[in-house]
Amino acid sequence: MDLSIILINYNKKELTEQTIQSVFSTVKHIEYEIIVIDNSSCKEQQYTREHPLIKTYLNVQNKGFGNACNLGASYSNGDYLLFLNNDTILHEGTLDTTVAYCKQHPEIGALGVRTLLADGTLDHGCKRGFPTPMSSLYYFSGMDRRHPESKKYGAYRQTFVKEDTITQVDSVSGSYLLMPKQIFEQIDGFDDDYFMYGEDLDLCYRVKQNGYQVVYYGQASMTHLKGQSGLNTNPAIVNHFYQAMVLFYNKHYRKKYNCLTNGIVLTGIRLKKALALRQMKKRKQTDG
Repeated sequence: MDLSIILINYNKKELTEQTIQSVFSTVKHIEYEIIVIDNSSCKEQQYTREHPLIKTYLNVQNKGFGNACNLGASYSNGDYLLFLNNDTILHEGTLDTTVAYCKQHPEIGALGVRTLLADGTLDHGCKRGFPTPMSSLYYFSGMDRRHPESKKYGAYRQTFVKEDTITQVDSVSGSYLLMPKQIFEQIDGFDDDYFMYGEDLDLCYRVKQNGYQVVYYGQASMTHLKGQSGLNTNPAIVNHFYQAMVLFYNKHYRKKYNCLTNGIVLTGIRLKKALALRQMKKRKQTDG
């Protein structure tokens, strides 16, 4: 079998069905299966559709997104794995084209596509550099927006990379992450320490550490209905988001920098988290 498509459902069965329908309507030339790992806490939102191409597994203990993806991969039969968010809509030819491209280029360890938000603008998370202290500083200070063509200032969001190009990047998004199953197993899959957010960045880091390419394929696209996770409304999700930053930094960068740099970075993350929680609380008070 060419491909195993792995989706995680968490209390969003209608979104999951919409994504699966976009697979059915756009894939023409590859043999595939769809594996749904259901992390739902609400029984009414569990995905229960029966279809010969769909395998559904109820995960009674939700240990996070990466853990569920690893579980899905363990049930897979495809030569390639596609980790696909359940809030996405594939565009015509995207899967056929990218699987064919990976087959032609065995040096590729992970591939992502041009990802558009609901309003048609680019979701910048689909092509990223690694968050080194300096690239993060330029990003948070807005230097990348003022100098989008600069490889120095635009390093984190890769703002200098044209949307419709095909090129190597540091990282692609877990909303559409295509890779050979053999390489996924070689690098031991997703790191379970990340409950949600950051696991895709960490995976791509290890793909590159093992000598493979991470490729942004801008000539194929999809729509990402971003914002379904509750990042702007749920304090627990905010905590996961900033904890992922701490995990990534401690795992991959802490030993590379001195104590002063480490202190500045980790303090900055704590301050960003506190500000995000404060703004969320203020919005709730205003709305209430």
